[in-house]
Amino acid sequence: MTAGPTRPPLPGVSADPSPAGTPDDRAGLRGTRRGMLGLAAGLALGAAFLSPEARAEETAAAETATAETAGGGTIIRSHGISTFGDLKYPPDFAHFDFVNPDAPKGGTMVFRGTGASKTFDSLNSFILKGEPAQGLGLLYDSLLTGAPDEPDASYGLIARGIEYPEDRSWVIFDMRPEAKFSDGAPITAEDVVFTYDALMEKGQPSYQITLRDIASVEALDPHRVKFTFRPGVPSRDLPAMVGGLAILPKHYYDEVDFGESTMTPPVGSGQYHVENAQPGRSIRYCRNPDYWGKDLPVNIGSSNFDCYQYEYYGDDNAAFEAFKVGDYQFHQEFYSALWATGYNFPAMDEGWVKREEIPDNTPSGTQGFWFNLRREKFQDPRVREAIGLMFNFEWTNATLFYGLYQRTDSFFENSPMQAEGVAGGEELAVLEPFRDRLPPEIFTEPPYTPPVSGEQQIDRSALRRASKLLDEAGWPVGKDGLRRDARGATLGVEFVDDAPTFERIINPYVANLRRIGVDARFSRIDAAQMQQRLKTFDYDIIPTRFVMSMSPSIELREIFGSAAANAQGTANLTGLADPVVDALIEQVIAAKSREELDARAQALDRVLRSKQIWVPNWYSGKFLIAYWDIYGRPDQPPPYSRGDAFWWFDQAKFDKLRAQGALR
Repeated sequence: MTAGPTRPPLPGVSADPSPAGTPDDRAGLRGTRRGMLGLAAGLALGAAFLSPEARAEETAAAETATAETAGGGTIIRSHGISTFGDLKYPPDFAHFDFVNPDAPKGGTMVFRGTGASKTFDSLNSFILKGEPAQGLGLLYDSLLTGAPDEPDASYGLIARGIEYPEDRSWVIFDMRPEAKFSDGAPITAEDVVFTYDALMEKGQPSYQITLRDIASVEALDPHRVKFTFRPGVPSRDLPAMVGGLAILPKHYYDEVDFGESTMTPPVGSGQYHVENAQPGRSIRYCRNPDYWGKDLPVNIGSSNFDCYQYEYYGDDNAAFEAFKVGDYQFHQEFYSALWATGYNFPAMDEGWVKREEIPDNTPSGTQGFWFNLRREKFQDPRVREAIGLMFNFEWTNATLFYGLYQRTDSFFENSPMQAEGVAGGEELAVLEPFRDRLPPEIFTEPPYTPPVSGEQQIDRSALRRASKLLDEAGWPVGKDGLRRDARGATLGVEFVDDAPTFERIINPYVANLRRIGVDARFSRIDAAQMQQRLKTFDYDIIPTRFVMSMSPSIELREIFGSAAANAQGTANLTGLADPVVDALIEQVIAAKSREELDARAQALDRVLRSKQIWVPNWYSGKFLIAYWDIYGRPDQPPPYSRGDAFWWFDQAKFDKLRAQGALR
């Protein structure tokens, strides 16, 4: 089983709240496991809208309209906001198109818990201290929420309506008076102000980057709150971004230190609470029977389980064995070898377990081996290119992955934002002002794409090209067969990971690198060490995947921006600090149409690929899922989600399997 309601794509966070993966051919997923880093919890973007009983009286207030201000500017009043174009759903919509509005409520959905340490010791995911449990986003609602069939839109949740000027320089949220925290206290504008202040003062460093364009937050009255943005900043996505903040209770944190890790279940604003948490073993979230928003249209057909539970396992093999006997009942597969050969256990043979391949219509993510450019030895891009050339994807895919994957070459793989061919048109116009600061080939050649290697583990042409690059970069081969610089220091490269299963991929890569004189090695460290080294950027190369949004925006500052390069706990794992990249990121954020966004993202992609900051890995463009046959589900999943967040517990199916002895 899997966890709670689906969230729309967030900065660096998977659209589904269930575990995004485990090490091996999905390449680490460290970019998503701490949120980018904490944004999954801070940017809740939950799922709820206008309640049926309140819809009639609120339609006039929430309906999209315009009015002239005293100064002649247009103020937009609406039930939601879209990045580009109109909203799909009108103010009086009853439910999402793809859900079953009659889905029954009940049962428990259990799935495997993952995390940086394959364990947890904190229920506070907003700070750097501690390792937070999975699923904590279930505890919080936000002012706005997204729809998994409409990636650019947000609708009212705690807010019944919003108003903003055409330039989106500020936004006012009209909050629902009936909204309450889990302890029954009302959710007010003062809580929104407190949330912003707490995140900026004590939250993870990523919040200071993400929220930096906010000039002020003020409570206009108990149920109206205004965000004003700094003059001149790109404001396209700011109303939706601040509307996605998880709302925290001021009255609770008046007595509790927000900056400390804790295992005491916090007061939340969402429809679930922590029922039981056993650090390192399991955590169970159950529905708050007094949740104020249970009949909101966006909740119709979703959040169908009474409880969601995460079971933690010490290693991947133990977890899969537990799934095979039904200890958890929903599993997303990230191991190609298992998918090809491992699904021949008795429950599959009996038809008790089903498996499917579901198309993934979202960008496939930036998956690869990431260089730490803070290390002097990686400053020369020729060194990075040479190291990348020795990863033989074609051999790896055929030998280890059963041919299930394609090579990733773009930071926006599987999307229109991927750069292709020689730059032209609008993309060229975006790049032109930076011509004197970019390599000439940016304007004359297709974007960098890793060459196709041969079927043998070591590709001779790649070996020759890599050796030449290292010679040119000042790393000749010494008498001992190792490459050394002018000071006699060896070119050492350490791959770091905390999972044994990645060894089968990295070890052949290490062997290839050693053939060209690179002193390469793979170090498997424990999960706690891995977490600490990530926070302090203490590594040479790590495997990581960032989930990219359909509409990339402010999160790009944290992954690639200079401000995040040396801020501990941020997602700029490479330490990239480049003014051209910064400028292109701001242009992406400021894009006013989908066409502009695609062209500007293509330009950013082209420049990033030229810098050789990673060794790109692979993608499938599919969700590989297996589950025990105890669920009902809508006929069609939403296009930008795995869809299981809208499933429901089927008591008759469960009783049948239990009668057959399949489940306890």
